[in-house]
Amino acid sequence: MKITILADNKITMPKPLRAEWGFSALIESKEVIMFDVGLGTSLGNLLTLQKPFPEKIILSHGHYDHSAALYPFPKKLPLYAHPDAFLPRFFEGRFIGIPYQKELILHNFDFVEQREPMEVSKGIWALGEIPRTFETAVLKDSFAVRDGKKEKDEIKDDQSLAIRTDKGVVLLLGCCHSGLRNTMRWAEEVVGDEVKFIIGGTHLIAFTEDKILEILKSLKVDMIAPTHCTGLKAEMLIAKVMGEKYRPAGVGSEFEF
Repeated sequence: MKITILADNKITMPKPLRAEWGFSALIESKEVIMFDVGLGTSLGNLLTLQKPFPEKIILSHGHYDHSAALYPFPKKLPLYAHPDAFLPRFFEGRFIGIPYQKELILHNFDFVEQREPMEVSKGIWALGEIPRTFETAVLKDSFAVRDGKKEKDEIKDDQSLAIRTDKGVVLLLGCCHSGLRNTMRWAEEVVGDEVKFIIGGTHLIAFTEDKILEILKSLKVDMIAPTHCTGLKAEMLIAKVMGEKYRPAGVGSEFEF
C-alpha cells in the first residue's frame, strides 16, 4: 500500500510540482482512492507524478481547500462525504465552503452519504463523525448556514481515514478539526488496532505551545508526517519532541507500508 501527497503547502522533491494552501493524498491499494482533492493543483501533480486516476474520492470535510478541485475529475466517481460537508460556511466573514452547489455535485458524482464509520475499501475506513473528549480545532469566528439559519460551525463532518497494515494503523488526516487525540482514539476503536503512523494535516496551528507539547507527549506512534494546517511552529516542535519519528512531508512525498 502506498500513500502519495498530491496537494500541500510545500513541495519535497525536485520535480515540476505545484504547492498550494490545500491538501490531497492518493492511496494505491486494492483500489486507488483519493482523500481530499485540494484547491487546484492535485490533478496536475497527479499527472506529473504519473499516478493512476482515483476510483473513489473521499472528502475529509467541506472546506474549499480540500474540495475545490473536484472538477475535472471523471464524472460519476463514488464520492464519500458527510451531508454537512455541503453546508455554506463562513470564516471571519468570508465564504470557505465547497465552491459548488450540492445539486451539481450530486449530478456529477455518485454521492455516498456517510455519517458513521465505513470500510470504503478493503482495510480502509472513513471514520465518520468523531466523538470528542479532548481538545478540538474548530475555527473561531466561523459559522455555517443550515435551513437558512446561522449556527456555530463545529465542523462535525470532519473525518479522517484509518488504514490497517501489518505494522499497525495508518491515520491519514485532512485537517483534523475533531482533534488529534480524539481522532486517534476513534480510529483505534473502529479498526481494533493501535495507530502507529500519522500523515496529514494535524491543525496543531490552533493551539498554544504548551498544549501542542502536551498532545505530542501523549503520542505513542512510530512515525508522524505533518502537512498542511499543522503550522511551522508546531512542525518545529514535532521535529524536536518526536526526533527520528518525525518525517518531513509535502507534495510528492510517498509512504509505503
